[in-house]
Amino acid sequence: MKLHRNRRFAFTLVELLVVISIIGILVGLLLPAINSAREAARRMSCQSNQRQIGLAVLNFESSHKVFPASGWTQAGPGNPYGTYMSWRTVILPQIEQTNVRTLYDIQQHWWQGSNLAVASIPISIFLCPSATTQPPVLSAVAKSPRPALALNLPLARTDYEAILGVQPNSIDPTFYDASNRFSVMHRNSMNRFGAILDGSSNTIMVVEAAGRPTVYRRGIAQAALRNDQGLGWIDSEGAFSLDGASRDGAREGCRAANGCSAAMNAKNDNEPYSFHSAGSHALFADGHIAFLNESISLSVMAALCTRAAADDPGNEVAE
Repeated sequence: MKLHRNRRFAFTLVELLVVISIIGILVGLLLPAINSAREAARRMSCQSNQRQIGLAVLNFESSHKVFPASGWTQAGPGNPYGTYMSWRTVILPQIEQTNVRTLYDIQQHWWQGSNLAVASIPISIFLCPSATTQPPVLSAVAKSPRPALALNLPLARTDYEAILGVQPNSIDPTFYDASNRFSVMHRNSMNRFGAILDGSSNTIMVVEAAGRPTVYRRGIAQAALRNDQGLGWIDSEGAFSLDGASRDGAREGCRAANGCSAAMNAKNDNEPYSFHSAGSHALFADGHIAFLNESISLSVMAALCTRAAADDPGNEVAE
């Protein structure tokens, strides 16, 4: 009888290296697709947040017959005592945050009394999931009449802000002035739909302004710079006008002809900014959301950020 020995089969070293190489190639091919799918999901979530904000703003307008102001320094709809109050605070009931709104003391400025405790409550609808994780906001430089703040509880952030309009001297002082430079929601405003002469579907109300108050330049945090606005969702002074910036974010407001032609994503202190690739979302006055490519011309973006600038040459391109 012949004895059959059990032979032990195994990979040779060469075969093992080939398998590892194939796995590495497959992982390299799959990772970009996975990351792309994740970012697409984050963009959809960000868009959904802005859509809900838009519905809340429109519901506020339906109740009060005017759009909320970006921030108040005097009495107005939703702010009977004339305290410094954010537009996000007055729409809290419309985004199912009535409990937070009840805790807020409307007789005091947002930085006074128990309001700072309310300011620490995170509200997910105000956060874009594509934005990078930020350090806690436990202090703030002064911005009159608000004093400098040293906080026990960190301020809850926001990645969305009202656009006031445009800065005429930064865009086109021969065309923009006090009569046509503003958007729908600006300081102490009480604009109705009838004030949107360009049409509600052509007028931006809210833009992405992610990462604040940390200062960013083209995706890089600037530790040496401090921002006194956009401290959190409760901040009434976070809204800004479009200036335009240089592509590297180092300069602002020098006009497109002098190199300040970037309409978004160059700098996040007082300019539209997102952590999405190649653009950012904008909420329009009719409630629709559009993803705007960051290559959009400054003149077109300026026309979209105003409610009564129909004669701007840039509008022809936007349409």
